[in-house]
Parts: sequence; structure tokens; C-alpha cells
Amino acid sequence: MADPKADQLGESVAKDPSMMTGAVPAKDWMDTPVEFKSGNYCYPAKQSMVEYHKFPNPREWAPEDDDWKLPENWQEIILNGMKERLDKFRSLKVFMDCCVRCGACADKCHFFLGTGDPKNMPVLRAELMRSVYRNDFTTAGKILGKMAGGRPMTVEVLKEWFMYYYQCTECRRCSVYCPYGIDTAEVTMMGRELLHLVGIGTNWILEPAANSNRTGNHMGLQPHTFKDNIGYLCDDVEEITGIKIEPTFNRKGAEILFITPSADVFAEPGIYTAMGYLLLFEHLGLDYTWSTYASEGGNFGLFTNNEMMKKLNAKQYAEAKRLGVKWILGGECGHMWRVIHQYMDTMNGPADFLEVPTSPITGTRFDNAAATKMVHISEFTADLIKNGKLKLDPSRNDHRTVTFHDSCNTARGMGLLDEPRYVINNVVNKFHEMPEATIREQTFCCGSGTGLNTGEIMELRMRAGLPRANAVKHVKERYDVDTLSCVCAIDRATLSALMEYWNPEVGVCGVSELVGNALIMDGEKERETDLRFTPLAGMEGDADV
Repeated sequence: MADPKADQLGESVAKDPSMMTGAVPAKDWMDTPVEFKSGNYCYPAKQSMVEYHKFPNPREWAPEDDDWKLPENWQEIILNGMKERLDKFRSLKVFMDCCVRCGACADKCHFFLGTGDPKNMPVLRAELMRSVYRNDFTTAGKILGKMAGGRPMTVEVLKEWFMYYYQCTECRRCSVYCPYGIDTAEVTMMGRELLHLVGIGTNWILEPAANSNRTGNHMGLQPHTFKDNIGYLCDDVEEITGIKIEPTFNRKGAEILFITPSADVFAEPGIYTAMGYLLLFEHLGLDYTWSTYASEGGNFGLFTNNEMMKKLNAKQYAEAKRLGVKWILGGECGHMWRVIHQYMDTMNGPADFLEVPTSPITGTRFDNAAATKMVHISEFTADLIKNGKLKLDPSRNDHRTVTFHDSCNTARGMGLLDEPRYVINNVVNKFHEMPEATIREQTFCCGSGTGLNTGEIMELRMRAGLPRANAVKHVKERYDVDTLSCVCAIDRATLSALMEYWNPEVGVCGVSELVGNALIMDGEKERETDLRFTPLAGMEGDADV
């Protein structure tokens, strides 16, 4: 079935019977089974991908089938897995016990706002697991069962988990509003881990993770292809600016290892962000190198399980050690930075073989990275601007009116709120914020993170992204904003589809692309276009992004 047009879907969200439009569910949530149909679920992982990762119970199965070909003792596997995680992660037990169902989180989830499905309320999504916890791990549940909010682990419950733990982007917006600080994202992460124990996962997550193991990046780019792609970007930079850039790869003894998401060197609009990196580093004369082996900043382990997250994170540090660099500079990515900021130190750190990052240009010591030894490109660039180390002409971005999307993982996950805005305000002249309740710590998600940016659930993605799209529409109508900037590779991909659907006149870019446009390079030719070959303001043929 074809996905609905934007006006049809908008009317559906606003008028169709749902909890968001005032409809009362006909049955109790425990008595409402899930219904799988084409378009509302992600394709399951291929058997070959499950086998590649050495995950248990590989097989071919289909969500729409009644029989999911589960192992005979699947309930025992799930309950033993829950016990192991309850013992290992104190936070999980706290989250299972302390919810009072106050409903403060209910309308904060973009999936609930877009679908009106009560099981997409964060409180109820966590209740899918909490009910099993009560039934099998609490005295009240063992005695009173459903009266105490408990229910046994059944096939129908398992199907709910697969449906709704893959309708959560782990964005943590709900946790901002929870008076007890319950992190439903952690519950989702545990739910996905438990599903993997019985061979239930999605292919769009496991295959990129397998690519990262095989070639060093999610895109599956071979080392020579990765290098060649950057070379093509350098050719474009030279054509636009007249500046010839010759980056190094796998160079031992470089001061800095630079790692960014592989989409930045392969796919639009990320390639323009990568061109911005290249110009910035050339402008500074930075002693850095790329790696064709640790060629991926993103970490799909965050969407899978803790062990895979640890493994993929370790690859970056192993390469830094092999090359003998002093510290690591990281590009614009979301889940890369959430893993580094929140989990790296307890998984693989501290990285004591590296130095605490110190900018070779300004002398600034980044003590916030004392353990991880990694600095975000926005922090690095903001420090350069603050210390007057960049020659900038913001008028080169005058053909754009810009707003900024706080990526969930960098905003709520690491507190990177002011630095990107400081950079933007120094490289563009026309910048406008979206409404206060939709940015910074309260930012709305792109609606397609944590491995959900796959084509088979496009309608679901457009529903989930509607709150963010509405905020963009507001600044589009009020200020004529035509560019949505961000600091996340997945956002650049997912927001492009979201804007094309809801706000087709608004383009998407990385912050470093705006920096590249504004940089005045020594020896450059007169700039006639930006990094997308779009004529600058005042030039003939001026066009939008």
C-alpha cells in the first residue's frame, strides 16, 4: 500500500479516533493484542545476520505469521535474561519499581503524539516489561497476578515487545519530564536485548553493525572506497574554492585522529558537512589523519545490546592507539556521542594511553574530555571562533535562513546545547530558534533514530516526526526559514525525508557545512557558490537549498 500524502496523514493524526483525539480504548491495554501489517513494523533480521553476530536462535521468521518459530524454552530464556539484567543493572530494577503512573510522560513521546496509540505512551511502553517483572519477580505479583499489575510472559506479550520497543527512538524526552527520572530509553534497550536472546531483531540494525565489523563502517565502504570518496570531495572543494586539499590516511604519529560517521563521506547531505571539515582543517593547518579502519563514528550497538556497543566503541580507541595519536576529534553524530559520553568510560575507559585533548591552535584544554579523550567538532570549532582563530564571512550564507535542531543524543545525551548555536551565530546572519518547548533539553526527536530510519515504516516515521516538522513549519511561516541545521548524521538523513514530506521548501544541513561556506581560505578564488554549487546571495541564478 502506498504511503499517504502529507495532507491526508495530517488529517488522520488530527481527526482519526485515538487517545490523542479523545477516543477511549474499547478494551484494557492488556487485552488488546498487537496487529502486524505491512508498514507498521521493521523487517526482521536475516538469519545470516543473526549468525554473523553469533546471536542465539537464528532462523527465518515473519512478524505477520502466527508462528514465530521460537525455541521451546523461550519463556525461560527471557525470564533468565531479565533476572540477569535486574541483578546487573540497578537502574533497571529502580525503573521497574518506582513508577507511580502519574502520566507526566504520556504526551511527551513523539510516537504517541503521531499515532495516538496508548502503548506508545512511555509509561505504558515501560509497563509492557514492568507487568512481566511484577508477575515473576515481586511477591505481590506472584500472589495476586493481574490484580497487582502482573501478567505472565506469553507469545502475545513478546509480540508487543517487538512492536513497541521498535517504536521508540530512545530519545529520552520522556525522562526530562518524569518526576522520578525514569529513563524509558534504558527500558527499551533492555527490551531489545531480551528479544535478541530468542532471535528477534531487525535487519536494518544488524546489517550495518555487521558492515562495521567487516569494513570499519556501517555503509560497508572498503578502505580504498572510503579514501577515494574523500578524494572526490576534495576535488569538489578545489573546484569551488581553488584550494587543493590532500588529507592523510592511517598516518602514524599524527597529533589527532579524526573520526566521523561514514555517511558524511558517502551520502547527501552529509558529504557537504565533510567538505566543511576538510576546509576547516586545511584553514588551520591541523596535524590530523583519517583512518580507513576506524571509519565510523556511529555505534549501532546502542540499538542492539551492551556488548556490541562496547565492541564497536573499542574499535576507535584501538585505532588511536595503533596510530599513536594524542587524542581524537569527532564529527557530527548523535549515537556516537551518546555512547562516548555516557557509556565509554565504564565500558572501555578511561583511555589513559591518550592525552587530555588540548587544542593545538588555541591551547584550550578540554577537561570535559579528560576520560574519553574525544572532542566534538562543535566544541572544537566554537573554541576556535571564541579565540579569533577563524577568518569568517557569514554573508556567504545569506542565501539561507537557518534554524537548528538539537539532536537528542548530543543535547540530552551529552549536554551539547550552546556550542552549535555559538558557531551558527558566527557563520550565518539569519538564524531563528524554534519554539522553546521543542528545543534544547526538550527537543523533539527526528522520529527515525535508533535504527528506525528504514523505508518499510515510512508512514510511522512521518507520524513520529510530525512534532518536529510542526516546529519547523512554525519558523518557516514566521521567519521564512529554509534550512534546518543539525549535528547528527542520522538526523541529516531522516530530517531530509521528514522535511521533504511535511515542509518540502526546507533543506537540511550540518553545522560544519555552514562553517565551510563562511571560511575565508588563504589563496582562495572568488567564491561564487556554496559547497553545494548553489549560487551565493546576489549571484545570478540564486536558489534555495
